[in-house]
Amino acid sequence: MNNMNGYKIVICGGGSTYTAGIVKDLIDQKDELGIRELWLYDIDEERQDTVAVVVKAVIDDLAPEIPLHVTVDPKEAFTDANFVMAQMRVGGLKMRIQDEQISLRHGVVGQETCGAGGMAYGMRTIFPMCELVDFCEEYACKDYWIVNYSNPAAIVAKAMHKLRPNARILDICDMPVEIEARMAEILGCELNDIEVDYFGLNHFGWFTNVRCKGVDVTDKLKEHVRKYGYISEASLNDALVKDPDWAHTFKNAATISTLFQDYLPNTYYQYYLLPDACVEYMDINNTRGMQVVNGREKRIFDASAALKRGEKVDLTQFYVGVHGKFIVDVVKSLAKDLRHRQLVIVPNNGAIENLSDDATVEVPAYITDRGAEPIRVGKIPRFYKGLIEQQDACEGLVVEAVIEGSYQKALEAFALNRTIPSARVAKEVLDDMIEANKGYWPELK
Repeated sequence: MNNMNGYKIVICGGGSTYTAGIVKDLIDQKDELGIRELWLYDIDEERQDTVAVVVKAVIDDLAPEIPLHVTVDPKEAFTDANFVMAQMRVGGLKMRIQDEQISLRHGVVGQETCGAGGMAYGMRTIFPMCELVDFCEEYACKDYWIVNYSNPAAIVAKAMHKLRPNARILDICDMPVEIEARMAEILGCELNDIEVDYFGLNHFGWFTNVRCKGVDVTDKLKEHVRKYGYISEASLNDALVKDPDWAHTFKNAATISTLFQDYLPNTYYQYYLLPDACVEYMDINNTRGMQVVNGREKRIFDASAALKRGEKVDLTQFYVGVHGKFIVDVVKSLAKDLRHRQLVIVPNNGAIENLSDDATVEVPAYITDRGAEPIRVGKIPRFYKGLIEQQDACEGLVVEAVIEGSYQKALEAFALNRTIPSARVAKEVLDDMIEANKGYWPELK
């Protein structure tokens, strides 16, 4: 997708607290990528306008030549768009907190993308994502790409494969890259030196082999992770690891790696393999969503207010983590046919040999201007296959429940999820979620 005049890039979900950091990472690649204009699009005008003040300051500081446009009009946003970076949060942080608290009231994992909360969030997001695809089909360039990292990525991806199979959409998640960054810190190398083999579903996968500059370091990492999790002395100054919840998450990898020693786990497995410990750790009066509201959201809102008053603000506080760098690298590889190797979420189609073709898997792939070329990973052992098939069936039932408006399929999905201990609890949680999500979910009959 070569464009001599540069690309129109749209961030859908412009009011996200991550937007300023992603814009900074886009600017870092502006010469290689070529940005003609940058657009923010959101349905929450007030929130987006608040975040846009900080985004404008970032652009003015680093690349004042790039025009920034802010809109709630989809026709304006997507007309002639080349790339749409999708980071939708349907229902906002208010609904995230509600998902977490409803789950915890029933004694089950209360988390944004996993368990009952993840399924509730997915059911809110499927039709709005269809709408985004339709906007791009109607208004964007014919060779547009949507790079989607909206959570819960597994459910959203599975729904789009079913409902919009011809959409030019690439589904990704930054969590494996965050873990790779911790691996690099453990090994004392750069993130770009790391290459991994991996299989699973989104937020439900395993690292089978890790190489640093081409040298196999898997056993060395396993030894470290079984003792310390994904924490190292080098990581103690990392912004993510300084967060107590993330530090706890990275340490929990030690327990899982000791119990299941074949591979290195994605950290989200703590919610499925250690759900009792996770519930015990979680605080219904201080959920992760609340921490985001009182932390990252407050910081960007305070910065916006300060900039409006003409005060100076340290913008570098929003330039943290590998999240944006990874997403921008995917965009660049799509744009320039670079064949960069990244993990992507795709229909299986034989990538994992002993899973059904219609499973929605997360595997390594080469990113080309035609999309992702998945790398086949062969057969996987029975334990891991069983875990994955159960979770993929759960996610498939969530999608079918939304499409068909089926209460029974929603109940089956909740009952099948490993974070929920019984069908009785599944029904109780589901019924409370239905009440809380009126206006967001289709009617379930």
